[in-house]
Amino acid sequence: MYSLLLALIYLSFISLGLPDSLLGSGWPAIHTDLNVPVSYMGIITMIISGGTIISSLFSDKLTRKFGVRGVTAISVFLTAVALFGFSFSTKFWMLIVFAIPYGLGAGAVDAALNNYVALHYKSRHMSWLHCFWGVGAIVSPFVMSYALTSSVWNNGYRIVGFIQLGITVLLLITLPVWNVNKKAAEVQSQKSIGLIGALKIKGVPFILLGFLAYCAMESTAMGWASTYFVEVKDISVDRAAQFASLFYIGITVSRFVSGFVPEKLGDRRMIIIGTCILVCGIVMLLIPAPIPFAIAGFVLIGFGCGPIYPCIIHSTPTNFGAENSGSIIGIQMASAYVGSTFLPPLFGLLGNLIGFHIMPIYLIVFTAFMLVMTESTFRLTRKADSKPTNKQELS
Repeated sequence: MYSLLLALIYLSFISLGLPDSLLGSGWPAIHTDLNVPVSYMGIITMIISGGTIISSLFSDKLTRKFGVRGVTAISVFLTAVALFGFSFSTKFWMLIVFAIPYGLGAGAVDAALNNYVALHYKSRHMSWLHCFWGVGAIVSPFVMSYALTSSVWNNGYRIVGFIQLGITVLLLITLPVWNVNKKAAEVQSQKSIGLIGALKIKGVPFILLGFLAYCAMESTAMGWASTYFVEVKDISVDRAAQFASLFYIGITVSRFVSGFVPEKLGDRRMIIIGTCILVCGIVMLLIPAPIPFAIAGFVLIGFGCGPIYPCIIHSTPTNFGAENSGSIIGIQMASAYVGSTFLPPLFGLLGNLIGFHIMPIYLIVFTAFMLVMTESTFRLTRKADSKPTNKQELS
């Protein structure tokens, strides 16, 4: 039963990753079809991010009321509704309307599942969980590419919408499976501590700032890699897009490999190791060397990023207590979306003013800040090497 439940959680995270790459991969055709400027994609992503931040902040209260299984099923269904809405949209305002349930569905399930795995499973499963998100994010551009080749962009959203609907039905059918961890989940029966209560806990403000800095760095590397290759390395747009995809491959492979690393390393050491690897990648971008060095640099940055996000989340119950983890992880998710939404555009502004060659400097600043904040958290809590006792010993 534990293995079946874990498979359902992995499947849910694939469903979380599937829609994330659709908008970017289909936007060149979407904005032309809807006759809106290319910059309007930012409006849609901001609305989605806003909804995600709101639902992340309320995820703990929703989870305590409806349970993880209920939040997961409802969230996946909301995402499916939004995707079908996108597939039938013929005006830009329709995309705006359906971006709202899209964001609200994504944030709640993200926080709820992250907290559930952090409480009940080993660190390796958190790494694999986010690896499966990467699988979804990698697959969806191919779905959109197929739709654009064979018909229109709307069908790309429709295909993924049917997949999400199928996952919703499967989750509803298998709801009793979630009872396997019912006894272990009783620790969460207390009242939610809320945002103010969480901020009063020692170390929480530091981890929120560290998580924000990490997500700012990761999203900047993801979103601006192609522009860096074009503007700094002077290569063609199509080749730049291919090279930029190596970051996604690096981070997905890293999270898969991280699951096989011995548990005795612990979350804190994994964060430090990942940071060292990504710093090596950033240094390779700083070196005025041929293009292969820059390509290898982005692969290393992605590979180094791999364990950091999952390990920060997984360490939350250990650092702050299982009874507080639901609230804190929800706030962490909100902090993450703030960093990934607002700070990459800041780099774009700086790149236009100064030059995109400053990317390595921008990345290293946020990486250093992230490491200082996470280390401060572990030192304050003084629980870096201990483990929650209610995790399932699954291989």
